[in-house]
Amino acid sequence: MNLSDSRTAGQAVPRRVSAMEAVLADLRDAIGRGEYAIGEKLPAESALAQHYGVSRSVVREALRALQAIGLTRSHTGRGTFVAASTAVSNPIFGSYSARDLVEVRRHVEIPVTGYAAARRSEDDLDLLAQLAERMETETDDLAWTALDTLFHITIARASGNEVFRRMIEEIRDALARQSSLVNRLRGRREQCNVEHRRIVRAILAGSVGEAEAGMRDHLAAVEASLQAIVGPEDRHG
Repeated sequence: MNLSDSRTAGQAVPRRVSAMEAVLADLRDAIGRGEYAIGEKLPAESALAQHYGVSRSVVREALRALQAIGLTRSHTGRGTFVAASTAVSNPIFGSYSARDLVEVRRHVEIPVTGYAAARRSEDDLDLLAQLAERMETETDDLAWTALDTLFHITIARASGNEVFRRMIEEIRDALARQSSLVNRLRGRREQCNVEHRRIVRAILAGSVGEAEAGMRDHLAAVEASLQAIVGPEDRHG
């Protein structure tokens, strides 16, 4: 099977999706329909990659997404097993839930970006500009995610507030996991680069209000991407 097919005859996978989204949507639908029962082991990564005609890294990301939204559990050396037939509305990224991250980031990163605009040094500006440029040309997903996390940590450092910096570094693993998932959505990574550029320009200009607005809009886009993955039918769970 390739990504233009679906497990249900006559049902085409939407065209404007990434390979990961297509695999995730198909596996999620199959679990929801009971084709994979609760407790059943999913096929191995290699078998799924062959079935969908994608790389194992794409399958791996889709399996991580299934686990994040509560549909599966992974057991080292044993494989991935179905844990539920309906996705949770509050995915887990490492030690923190998506809701926890969204709420904390709203209250921390928006004012932090404003402080960065007011207090940043020339070194901060140079590093933020370099990170934004590297992210625009980076093609490796893992490298891009690492740069994304470093970008947000650098803004916290530029705020001149050590407590804020430590707070962002504390959640860096969860941020990386979340970023790895949401930025696999079609076009999301490119849009994220645009959002980052807007934030850098505002910090460079020393515009507190525009910097805060840029981060506010960026976080809103992240939240919207998470909701797109969880699915509208599960948001009230």
